[in-house]
Amino acid sequence: ADEEARTITAFSGAITGAVMTLEEANSADSAEADKEVVVDHDLLALYESSMTSVEENEVVEGRVVTIGEKDVVIDIGFKSDGIVARNEFDTDITPGDEVLVYLERIEDRNGQLVLSKRRADELRRWQLIEDAHTNDTIVEGEIINRIKGGMIVNLFGSEAFLPGSQIDIRPVRDFDAYLGKRMEFKVVKINPLNGNVVVSHKALIEKDLEAQREKILSTMEAGQVIEGTVKNITDFGVFIDLGGVDGLLHITDLSW
Repeated sequence: ADEEARTITAFSGAITGAVMTLEEANSADSAEADKEVVVDHDLLALYESSMTSVEENEVVEGRVVTIGEKDVVIDIGFKSDGIVARNEFDTDITPGDEVLVYLERIEDRNGQLVLSKRRADELRRWQLIEDAHTNDTIVEGEIINRIKGGMIVNLFGSEAFLPGSQIDIRPVRDFDAYLGKRMEFKVVKINPLNGNVVVSHKALIEKDLEAQREKILSTMEAGQVIEGTVKNITDFGVFIDLGGVDGLLHITDLSW
């Protein structure tokens, strides 16, 4: 009882320290809340500035994060990582490798990026083909299959059509002899709508022959004795290949 009495008498009711009214307390809480909001906005701005600005339907560079049995996680510097099917990679990859991927959608229903490695490769190959067609550059490919009317050429991993008439300047009788052969081609026609590509090897030969023809004609004079190869026989004479230039030997000038 004495202890309880001493405890009660210890609380004298005197006020110590600063005194704040209810209005001042509410005002202080509001100021603190505003301060916290400003800090949150600053952090958000800093976070967003660290994110890569990306748009759908474009090729972006990413980094391999993890490799699973079926999926590969790719970081493109966005707020979420993307997943690409493991079978879309033709070569071995390791975490940290830089790869090009195609951004199909920024968010699916699970909030993840939808990426495609295969689509990025297709666009890259098509860009190379378009550049070759626009700049009239020579490309190298492998003849992989024979079809009706010509051959199929593997060009940068895409299929291109080589018409039978565009293989050589002379008619081709044995198409199978060209299977597996690597050759140089010129892209003569492309169709972006259906992805069709037509190439020609004959165009390159004709270009070389044209340069050779100009050289031969510049040194050719009437009265010269030259040697050639019979190219074609007709009713009115024979055509002679003079090394890039065709000459007609009329039937009246033949001894027999």
